[in-house]
Parts: sequence; C-alpha cells; structure tokens
Amino acid sequence: MEQGLQKLLRSCVVIVSAVVLSACSNLSAGNLFSHYTVQNQKVQRSVKAGDYEKAASQLPESMAGDILDNFEKGRVYLLNEQYEESSAAFSVSDQAVRQWQDQATISISETATDIGSLAVNDNLKNYQPSDYELGFLHLYMGLGYLIDNDLEGALIEMRRANQVQERAKQTREKELQAAESELKKQGISPNLGSVLSRYPDAGEKLQAVQNGYLLFLSGLLYETEGDLNSAYVDYRRALTVLPDNLQVIESSMRVARRLGMNQDLELLTKRYGELRLLADDEARVIVIDEQSVVEAMQGWQLSLPVYDSRGNGAIYSLALPYYQDQGLEKFSSLQLNNQALTSSQLVDVNLMAQNDLSERMTSIVIRQALRVYAKDQIRKSAAKGDDVGNLLFNVWNTLTEQPDTRSWQTLPGQVRSASMHVPAGEQSLKVGGEEYKFNVDANRTVLVWVSRQGQNSTIWHKQLGNLR
Repeated sequence: MEQGLQKLLRSCVVIVSAVVLSACSNLSAGNLFSHYTVQNQKVQRSVKAGDYEKAASQLPESMAGDILDNFEKGRVYLLNEQYEESSAAFSVSDQAVRQWQDQATISISETATDIGSLAVNDNLKNYQPSDYELGFLHLYMGLGYLIDNDLEGALIEMRRANQVQERAKQTREKELQAAESELKKQGISPNLGSVLSRYPDAGEKLQAVQNGYLLFLSGLLYETEGDLNSAYVDYRRALTVLPDNLQVIESSMRVARRLGMNQDLELLTKRYGELRLLADDEARVIVIDEQSVVEAMQGWQLSLPVYDSRGNGAIYSLALPYYQDQGLEKFSSLQLNNQALTSSQLVDVNLMAQNDLSERMTSIVIRQALRVYAKDQIRKSAAKGDDVGNLLFNVWNTLTEQPDTRSWQTLPGQVRSASMHVPAGEQSLKVGGEEYKFNVDANRTVLVWVSRQGQNSTIWHKQLGNLR
C-alpha cells in the first residue's frame, strides 16, 4: 500500500512539475482545461449581437497574453466609441508584437518541444499572431490616427501593415521546415496524410491572401495626401485582388487619369467602361461597411497513429481546431439619401481565417505528434507500469488535451464598400433604424465608416478633400 502511494505521489510530482515549467502569462485553469473559444464566448456573442457596451464590460484582464487580449480590447473599444482606450490597447498589442519579432527566430520545434506545453496543450505557448491579424492591427491603428485627423500617422500604419504581412509569411515557411527536421530527429513518423484527408475542409482556398480592405484604404489615404503614385500602386494591387469591386475600379481609373497614364486608362476603360466624373455641383460619398463578426474556431477530436523508429505504434487522441462552415450573415442595404447603395466585397475575413488555419494545419499536427511522444515518455518514466500511475496520466491527458482555438474573434466577418455621386450639401445615411447625417462640399469626397453587428452599428466620417 505504501509503495503504491509512493508511485502515485511520484506521478503527481511529475505532472505538477510539467505545469510549473510551463508557467507563463497564459497559465490558468481556463487554458489548462478549456480553450480560447469557450473562454471568449461571452465577448464574441455580445459583439455579434451589437451590444458593444456589454462586450466591453466582459473583457477579461488577462487570458491570452498581451497580443491577443489587446487585439480584442482594441476592437471592442473601437466599436463602443471609446477611441482613446482603443488606440491604447492596440498600442500595447503593437509593442508586444515588436518584442516578439525582435527575438531570435522561434521555430515550431523550439516552442513545441518545451516540456510544459508538451505535457499540457498548445494554449500555454505564447500566442503568435497570423499575418492577416497583423494586417488588421495596423489597419485599425491607422483608422485610430484618421479619427484623430492624423493622416501621416495613418499612412505609416498602412505601410507597416504591408511589410509585416510579408515578414510573417516568410517566418511561417521557415517554421514548417524546422518542424519537419525535428520530427526526423525524434524518430517519429506520424501519418499526416490520414489526418489531413479526414480533417474538416476549411473552405475555398483564396487565390490571394492580401487584404483588399487594407489596400483600398491605403490607396484612399495616399490619394488624400496627394501621393498619387503610391495611391495608384495600392489601387492596382487592390484591383488584382478585387477585379469586380466598383470602388476599386473607379479609384484606379480616377488616379490613372490624374497621372496621365493614358495607356493604362485606355485598357481599364475598355474592360470597365467610361469613368464617370463629378459634376461641378456634385460630391462623392464612399462607404466602408463592416458586417457581423468573424467565426470562432471550434475543437475537433481525432485518433492519430504514431510510430517510433522501431515501427512500434499506438493510437493517441488529439484535439485540433477547425472552422464550421456557417455562411455569411445577411444585412440589408444601406440607404443614402433614400437610395439603396450597391456594395462590393472588399474582404471576406472568414475566408482569410480559414485559409490561414489550412496553411498551418500540417504544422499543428506535427506539434501534436511531438506532444504525444513527449507525454508518452513522461508516462513511461513516471508510472513504470503501475496501473494507478497510468490511470492518473490518462485522466490528466484527457482533461488537458485542448485545441488551440486562439484567434482574433471580434474582427468583422466581411467588409464591403459602396459609393455614390450626390448633390453637395447635407447627406443622410440610414443604417437599419438609425439615421446618420453629415455634410460634404461640391467636388469633395467624404469617407463614411460603418461597422454593424446585430441591430446596432458604429458610424463616423472623415472629409478626404478634392479627389477628382
């Protein structure tokens, strides 16, 4: 009896030691026995319902680390019109991202083989944001500067967004190569094909992973500043991603005309038709329309066969994240001066998130395989064939095997754009049951930003000047 108690105690010590070794800002009961989507459910549901004030009151102080926690805070505060708090939260995220990027290159093998995360789950690792999330971070920081009428600051964020997305893509490729090398060193040969062939389809693969919302907004801000060459570059990049977006088409043709790029303008005119210019008594209204909330990842269970270098194998239970295909929420058309606006899609954030997860899935499965291997070594070393010890480890592994569902879950589900030539003077935009009024002078352009979730919305506008 005493000997059995000693074995049980030894097993407990090993488990507790593994958790202590993983001690970090992410160590909590929630991250040990649950996953991010479950913990963040109240905030996301409140935002989706349009109850921004309630969502702001539900934000946790600390759950997923400085990067992701402040992504969510910045977004919720923006929707709740707490612009100063929003900018402050995004700045904290930005600083945390800078610190992460300034570190030596962190490979999957370096993080996944850490004894703590391998003994528990990937939710204890520091969060590494996806490239599309980094793009949105700088986009929203740019909007914060625009709200404060700081055009220069907004343009700096547009440039940073493009740079950081490219850097993140290159980093991901290096991490995958390092992870594959680590598997060979460990003598593990997981049947990745059997996992990926049965894994729920993440949806259509994007032809391009560039954020059309970011590119179009960047072009608008450059044009507002008078930097027509930079504006044209971003408009043409946006046109490559969104060849049917009416606002991108018009903006590309407008700037091509102003730059005297007659050959380009001729080709654009041949494809899209003549550019309609503003009359002397007209103004232009451009609307950016954010809709709903991006889907949150769910957990998916799978048994994975893993073999050692001698060909001995076993079946282990894994927990993987995936996106459910729930379709886009439908919203009524916006009404400008009692006329329905025809909108075009700028970005489908759900597809961006799904595509990012699909690209990372092989790496996620590799990390799972490494963790199963490490857990099995700990079990064999601690339990030493003792039934009680084996049972304790099996219960521990079952309770703590949680998928890593961390992602920026308060982003919009999709973003659309619309525009209209209007008589100069007072304008009225109807969003659901709300009426928003603003003025625009002749030959001037105004940008109206709308984000709507449920039956609620946040609206503001900025004068962009003479974009003819």
